[in-house]
Amino acid sequence: MRILPAVVVWIVCAAAAPLPAAEPVRKLYVANSAGNDLHVIDTATNQVIRRVEVGPEPHGLAASASGDRIFITIENTRGDAGELLWFDPVDDKVTRRMKIGPRPNQLACTPAGTLTYIPCDDASWWVVDTERAEVITKIATGGRPHNTLSTPDGKRMYLGPKGSYHVLIADAVSHKLIGEIPLSDAPRPIALSKDERRFYANVDTLIGFEMADIPSRKVIHRVEAEVPAELLRKSSRSHGIGLTPDEKELWMCDVFHDRTYVFDITAEPPRQVATIVMQGGGYWMCFSPDGKWCYISERIGNTVAVIETATRRTVARIPVGKVPKRVLVVTPPHQTDPKR
Repeated sequence: MRILPAVVVWIVCAAAAPLPAAEPVRKLYVANSAGNDLHVIDTATNQVIRRVEVGPEPHGLAASASGDRIFITIENTRGDAGELLWFDPVDDKVTRRMKIGPRPNQLACTPAGTLTYIPCDDASWWVVDTERAEVITKIATGGRPHNTLSTPDGKRMYLGPKGSYHVLIADAVSHKLIGEIPLSDAPRPIALSKDERRFYANVDTLIGFEMADIPSRKVIHRVEAEVPAELLRKSSRSHGIGLTPDEKELWMCDVFHDRTYVFDITAEPPRQVATIVMQGGGYWMCFSPDGKWCYISERIGNTVAVIETATRRTVARIPVGKVPKRVLVVTPPHQTDPKR
Protein backbone atom coordinates (compact mmCIF):
# COMPACT_ATOMS: atom_id res chain seq x y z
CA MET A 1 0.00 0.00 0.00
CA ARG A 2 2.95 2.36 0.55
CA ILE A 3 3.76 2.37 -3.14
CA LEU A 4 0.20 3.22 -4.20
CA PRO A 5 0.62 7.04 -4.04
CA ALA A 6 3.74 6.82 -6.20
CA VAL A 7 1.91 4.70 -8.75
CA VAL A 8 -0.96 7.20 -8.82
CA VAL A 9 1.45 10.10 -9.29
CA TRP A 10 3.19 8.24 -12.15
CA ILE A 11 -0.14 7.54 -13.89
CA VAL A 12 -1.27 11.15 -13.54
CA CYS A 13 2.05 12.49 -14.85
CA ALA A 14 2.06 10.05 -17.74
CA ALA A 15 -1.46 11.06 -18.70
CA ALA A 16 -0.54 14.74 -18.52
CA ALA A 17 2.66 14.40 -20.54
CA PRO A 18 2.31 15.82 -24.04
CA LEU A 19 2.21 13.33 -26.88
CA PRO A 20 5.09 13.42 -29.36
CA ALA A 21 4.40 15.87 -32.14
CA ALA A 22 3.13 14.12 -35.22
CA GLU A 23 5.55 14.35 -38.09
CA PRO A 24 4.23 15.88 -41.30
CA VAL A 25 3.42 13.55 -44.15
CA ARG A 26 5.66 14.23 -47.11
CA LYS A 27 4.89 12.98 -50.56
CA LEU A 28 7.08 12.54 -53.59
CA TYR A 29 5.28 13.23 -56.86
CA VAL A 30 6.60 11.65 -60.05
CA ALA A 31 5.44 12.77 -63.51
CA ASN A 32 5.55 9.87 -65.97
CA SER A 33 6.26 11.75 -69.19
CA ALA A 34 5.42 8.94 -71.64
CA GLY A 35 2.25 7.97 -69.80
CA ASN A 36 -0.83 9.75 -68.51
CA ASP A 37 -0.27 9.60 -64.77
CA LEU A 38 1.53 10.63 -61.61
CA HIS A 39 2.87 8.26 -58.99
CA VAL A 40 2.55 9.45 -55.38
CA ILE A 41 5.11 8.07 -52.92
CA ASP A 42 5.16 8.25 -49.12
CA THR A 43 8.69 9.45 -48.35
CA ALA A 44 8.62 7.82 -44.90
CA THR A 45 8.24 4.33 -46.36
CA ASN A 46 9.36 4.81 -49.98
CA GLN A 47 6.16 3.08 -51.03
CA VAL A 48 3.80 4.10 -53.81
CA ILE A 49 0.53 5.07 -52.17
CA ARG A 50 -1.39 6.26 -55.20
CA ARG A 51 -1.42 6.45 -58.98
CA VAL A 52 -3.39 9.36 -60.43
CA GLU A 53 -4.35 9.70 -64.10
CA VAL A 54 -3.97 13.34 -65.13
CA GLY A 55 -3.70 13.47 -68.93
CA PRO A 56 -1.33 12.69 -71.79
CA GLU A 57 2.36 13.22 -71.06
CA PRO A 58 2.53 15.12 -67.77
CA HIS A 59 5.71 17.17 -67.84
CA GLY A 60 6.18 19.97 -65.31
CA LEU A 61 5.55 20.05 -61.55
CA ALA A 62 5.55 23.09 -59.27
CA ALA A 63 4.12 23.69 -55.79
CA SER A 64 3.20 26.69 -53.67
CA ALA A 65 5.47 27.37 -50.70
CA SER A 66 2.78 26.22 -48.26
CA GLY A 67 2.27 22.96 -50.13
CA ASP A 68 -1.45 23.55 -50.47
CA ARG A 69 -1.47 23.14 -54.25
CA ILE A 70 0.53 21.71 -57.08
CA PHE A 71 0.51 22.86 -60.69
CA ILE A 72 1.08 20.37 -63.49
CA THR A 73 1.69 20.90 -67.18
CA ILE A 74 0.26 18.36 -69.62
CA GLU A 75 2.42 18.29 -72.73
CA ASN A 76 0.00 16.43 -75.05
CA THR A 77 2.50 16.26 -77.91
CA ARG A 78 -0.08 14.90 -80.37
CA GLY A 79 -2.48 17.76 -79.81
CA ASP A 80 -2.49 21.45 -80.68
CA ALA A 81 -2.74 22.60 -77.08
CA GLY A 82 -1.37 21.64 -73.70
CA GLU A 83 -2.99 22.04 -70.30
CA LEU A 84 -2.35 23.58 -66.91
CA LEU A 85 -3.74 21.53 -64.01
CA TRP A 86 -4.50 22.55 -60.43
CA PHE A 87 -3.88 19.61 -58.09
CA ASP A 88 -4.82 19.15 -54.42
CA PRO A 89 -1.97 17.29 -52.63
CA VAL A 90 -4.11 16.51 -49.59
CA ASP A 91 -6.66 14.45 -51.52
CA ASP A 92 -4.40 13.89 -54.56
CA LYS A 93 -7.05 15.06 -57.01
CA VAL A 94 -7.12 17.35 -60.02
CA THR A 95 -9.35 20.29 -59.09
CA ARG A 96 -9.19 22.40 -62.25
CA ARG A 97 -7.95 22.26 -65.85
CA MET A 98 -7.14 24.95 -68.37
CA LYS A 99 -5.98 24.78 -71.97
CA ILE A 100 -2.76 26.66 -72.67
CA GLY A 101 -0.10 26.80 -75.38
CA PRO A 102 1.44 23.86 -77.22
CA ARG A 103 3.65 21.31 -75.48
CA PRO A 104 4.24 23.11 -72.15
CA ASN A 105 7.37 22.09 -70.25
CA GLN A 106 8.69 22.80 -66.73
CA LEU A 107 6.73 25.65 -65.17
CA ALA A 108 7.28 27.71 -62.02
CA CYS A 109 4.85 29.39 -59.65
CA THR A 110 5.20 32.25 -57.18
CA PRO A 111 5.46 31.20 -53.51
CA ALA A 112 1.80 32.02 -52.90
CA GLY A 113 0.84 30.03 -55.98
CA THR A 114 -1.11 32.93 -57.47
CA LEU A 115 0.92 33.14 -60.69
CA THR A 116 2.51 30.54 -62.94
CA TYR A 117 5.05 31.04 -65.70
CA ILE A 118 4.66 28.30 -68.29
CA PRO A 119 7.13 27.73 -71.16
CA CYS A 120 5.29 26.67 -74.31
CA ASP A 121 6.40 25.56 -77.75
CA ASP A 122 5.29 28.78 -79.40
CA ALA A 123 8.48 30.60 -78.36
CA SER A 124 6.77 32.25 -75.40
CA TRP A 125 6.22 32.16 -71.66
CA TRP A 126 2.52 32.02 -70.77
CA VAL A 127 1.79 33.94 -67.56
CA VAL A 128 -1.36 32.66 -65.85
CA ASP A 129 -3.29 34.14 -62.93
CA THR A 130 -4.17 30.94 -61.07
CA GLU A 131 -6.85 32.58 -58.92
CA ARG A 132 -8.88 33.52 -61.98
CA ALA A 133 -7.54 30.89 -64.39
CA GLU A 134 -6.76 33.64 -66.87
CA VAL A 135 -3.80 34.27 -69.16
CA ILE A 136 -2.29 37.61 -68.15
CA THR A 137 0.20 37.84 -70.99
CA LYS A 138 2.60 35.91 -73.19
CA ILE A 139 6.26 36.90 -73.09
CA ALA A 140 8.16 36.35 -76.33
CA THR A 141 11.34 34.40 -75.54
CA GLY A 142 12.50 32.90 -78.82
CA GLY A 143 14.01 29.43 -78.92
CA ARG A 144 12.12 26.60 -77.26
CA PRO A 145 11.18 27.71 -73.74
CA HIS A 146 11.94 24.79 -71.46
CA ASN A 147 12.85 25.01 -67.75
CA THR A 148 11.61 27.75 -65.42
CA LEU A 149 12.53 28.78 -61.86
CA SER A 150 11.09 31.37 -59.48
CA THR A 151 13.14 33.32 -56.95
CA PRO A 152 12.21 32.56 -53.32
CA ASP A 153 10.39 35.92 -53.06
CA GLY A 154 8.54 35.37 -56.34
CA LYS A 155 9.69 38.67 -57.82
CA ARG A 156 11.67 37.23 -60.74
CA MET A 157 11.55 34.23 -63.02
CA TYR A 158 14.41 32.49 -64.83
CA LEU A 159 14.03 30.59 -68.08
CA GLY A 160 16.36 28.30 -69.97
CA PRO A 161 15.22 28.20 -73.62
CA LYS A 162 16.57 25.38 -75.77
CA GLY A 163 18.11 26.58 -79.01
CA SER A 164 19.42 29.75 -77.35
CA TYR A 165 22.76 30.35 -75.66
CA HIS A 166 21.47 32.26 -72.67
CA VAL A 167 19.13 32.26 -69.67
CA LEU A 168 16.39 34.88 -69.59
CA ILE A 169 15.27 36.81 -66.50
CA ALA A 170 11.77 38.27 -66.17
CA ASP A 171 10.24 40.67 -63.65
CA ALA A 172 7.28 38.72 -62.25
CA VAL A 173 5.40 41.92 -61.37
CA SER A 174 5.59 43.78 -64.68
CA HIS A 175 5.98 40.54 -66.68
CA LYS A 176 8.79 42.05 -68.73
CA LEU A 177 12.19 40.61 -69.62
CA ILE A 178 14.85 42.44 -67.62
CA GLY A 179 18.08 40.63 -68.43
CA GLU A 180 19.92 37.56 -69.59
CA ILE A 181 22.97 35.50 -68.69
CA PRO A 182 25.03 34.28 -71.66
CA LEU A 183 26.05 30.61 -71.58
CA SER A 184 28.40 28.57 -73.77
CA ASP A 185 25.59 26.42 -75.18
CA ALA A 186 21.86 25.75 -74.89
CA PRO A 187 20.70 25.47 -71.25
CA ARG A 188 18.98 22.38 -69.93
CA PRO A 189 18.02 21.94 -66.23
CA ILE A 190 18.82 24.95 -64.07
CA ALA A 191 19.29 25.79 -60.37
CA LEU A 192 19.32 29.03 -58.40
CA SER A 193 20.79 30.00 -55.02
CA LYS A 194 18.38 31.29 -52.39
CA ASP A 195 20.09 34.70 -52.26
CA GLU A 196 19.84 34.99 -56.07
CA ARG A 197 23.55 35.54 -56.50
CA ARG A 198 24.51 32.28 -58.19
CA PHE A 199 22.95 30.47 -61.11
CA TYR A 200 23.78 26.94 -62.25
CA ALA A 201 22.93 25.24 -65.54
CA ASN A 202 23.49 22.02 -67.40
CA VAL A 203 24.31 22.98 -70.97
CA ASP A 204 24.51 20.97 -74.16
CA THR A 205 27.97 19.56 -75.08
CA LEU A 206 29.13 19.62 -71.44
CA ILE A 207 29.02 16.77 -68.93
CA GLY A 208 29.06 19.14 -66.01
CA PHE A 209 27.58 22.56 -65.36
CA GLU A 210 28.19 26.26 -65.71
CA MET A 211 28.10 28.55 -62.68
CA ALA A 212 27.18 32.18 -63.23
CA ASP A 213 27.33 35.30 -61.09
CA ILE A 214 23.90 36.87 -61.42
CA PRO A 215 24.75 40.50 -60.50
CA SER A 216 27.45 40.66 -63.19
CA ARG A 217 25.49 38.46 -65.62
CA LYS A 218 28.42 36.27 -66.52
CA VAL A 219 29.67 32.70 -66.17
CA ILE A 220 32.45 32.44 -63.60
CA HIS A 221 33.09 28.67 -63.71
CA ARG A 222 32.66 25.98 -66.33
CA VAL A 223 32.88 22.74 -64.35
CA GLU A 224 33.54 19.47 -66.16
CA ALA A 225 32.70 16.21 -64.40
CA GLU A 226 35.38 13.58 -63.90
CA VAL A 227 34.02 10.76 -66.05
CA PRO A 228 35.73 7.32 -65.95
CA ALA A 229 37.77 6.92 -69.14
CA GLU A 230 36.09 3.68 -70.14
CA LEU A 231 32.70 5.42 -70.22
CA LEU A 232 33.78 8.17 -72.58
CA ARG A 233 33.52 5.84 -75.55
CA LYS A 234 29.75 6.32 -75.24
CA SER A 235 28.36 9.80 -75.83
CA SER A 236 26.24 11.30 -73.07
CA ARG A 237 24.88 14.57 -71.76
CA SER A 238 24.03 16.26 -68.50
CA HIS A 239 20.36 16.48 -67.56
CA GLY A 240 19.39 16.89 -63.93
CA ILE A 241 20.79 19.36 -61.43
CA GLY A 242 20.06 20.32 -57.85
CA LEU A 243 21.42 22.19 -54.85
CA THR A 244 21.28 20.60 -51.42
CA PRO A 245 19.12 22.68 -49.04
CA ASP A 246 22.24 23.96 -47.23
CA GLU A 247 23.66 24.95 -50.64
CA LYS A 248 27.03 23.36 -49.92
CA GLU A 249 26.76 20.76 -52.67
CA LEU A 250 25.49 20.54 -56.21
CA TRP A 251 24.37 17.17 -57.58
CA MET A 252 24.23 16.52 -61.31
CA CYS A 253 23.10 13.65 -63.56
CA ASP A 254 25.10 12.14 -66.44
CA VAL A 255 22.27 10.51 -68.40
CA PHE A 256 23.80 7.83 -70.61
CA HIS A 257 26.77 7.03 -68.39
CA ASP A 258 24.36 6.21 -65.53
CA ARG A 259 26.18 8.38 -63.03
CA THR A 260 25.33 11.19 -60.62
CA TYR A 261 28.20 13.46 -59.62
CA VAL A 262 28.42 15.44 -56.40
CA PHE A 263 30.33 18.74 -56.26
CA ASP A 264 31.48 20.85 -53.33
CA ILE A 265 30.43 24.34 -54.43
CA THR A 266 31.95 26.01 -51.37
CA ALA A 267 35.35 25.27 -52.96
CA GLU A 268 36.92 27.70 -55.41
CA PRO A 269 36.52 26.47 -58.07
CA PRO A 270 33.87 23.82 -57.32
CA ARG A 271 35.33 20.33 -57.05
CA GLN A 272 33.83 16.88 -57.55
CA VAL A 273 33.69 14.89 -54.31
CA ALA A 274 31.63 11.80 -55.15
CA THR A 275 30.24 9.65 -57.96
CA ILE A 276 27.05 7.61 -57.56
CA VAL A 277 26.22 4.78 -59.95
CA MET A 278 22.65 4.90 -61.28
CA GLN A 279 20.45 2.46 -63.16
CA GLY A 280 18.64 3.57 -66.27
CA GLY A 281 19.48 7.18 -67.04
CA GLY A 282 19.15 9.58 -64.10
CA TYR A 283 17.28 12.60 -65.47
CA TRP A 284 15.80 14.93 -62.81
CA MET A 285 16.20 15.34 -59.06
CA CYS A 286 14.92 16.95 -55.92
CA PHE A 287 15.88 16.88 -52.23
CA SER A 288 13.87 16.41 -49.06
CA PRO A 289 13.48 19.70 -47.15
CA ASP A 290 15.93 18.55 -44.46
CA GLY A 291 18.49 17.54 -47.10
CA LYS A 292 18.74 13.92 -45.92
CA TRP A 293 17.45 12.38 -49.14
CA CYS A 294 17.89 12.94 -52.84
CA TYR A 295 15.30 11.57 -55.25
CA ILE A 296 16.41 10.97 -58.84
CA SER A 297 14.15 9.83 -61.67
CA GLU A 298 15.64 7.10 -63.86
CA ARG A 299 13.73 7.53 -67.09
CA ILE A 300 15.11 4.47 -68.90
CA GLY A 301 14.58 2.22 -65.90
CA ASN A 302 11.10 3.59 -65.05
CA THR A 303 12.22 3.97 -61.45
CA VAL A 304 13.07 6.60 -58.85
CA ALA A 305 16.28 6.18 -56.85
CA VAL A 306 16.27 7.25 -53.19
CA ILE A 307 19.77 8.26 -52.10
CA GLU A 308 20.95 9.09 -48.60
CA THR A 309 22.92 12.29 -49.09
CA ALA A 310 25.35 11.82 -46.20
CA THR A 311 26.53 8.37 -47.29
CA ARG A 312 25.74 8.62 -51.05
CA ARG A 313 24.03 5.24 -50.64
CA THR A 314 20.99 4.25 -52.69
CA VAL A 315 18.54 2.91 -50.11
CA ALA A 316 15.58 2.24 -52.41
CA ARG A 317 14.65 2.04 -56.06
CA ILE A 318 10.93 2.58 -56.58
CA PRO A 319 9.14 1.32 -59.73
CA VAL A 320 6.90 4.01 -61.24
CA GLY A 321 5.35 4.71 -64.68
CA LYS A 322 6.62 5.22 -68.22
CA VAL A 323 9.67 7.47 -68.60
CA PRO A 324 9.57 9.33 -65.28
CA LYS A 325 11.12 12.79 -65.43
CA ARG A 326 10.08 15.57 -63.07
CA VAL A 327 10.01 14.74 -59.36
CA LEU A 328 8.86 16.98 -56.51
CA VAL A 329 8.62 16.58 -52.72
CA VAL A 330 5.60 18.31 -51.15
CA THR A 331 4.49 18.62 -47.53
CA PRO A 332 0.69 19.05 -47.74
CA PRO A 333 -0.80 21.27 -45.01
CA HIS A 334 -2.90 19.85 -42.17
CA GLN A 335 -1.95 16.30 -43.01
CA THR A 336 -0.04 14.30 -40.40
CA ASP A 337 0.38 10.66 -39.51
CA PRO A 338 -0.02 10.10 -35.74
CA LYS A 339 1.88 6.82 -36.00
CA ARG A 340 5.14 8.61 -36.84
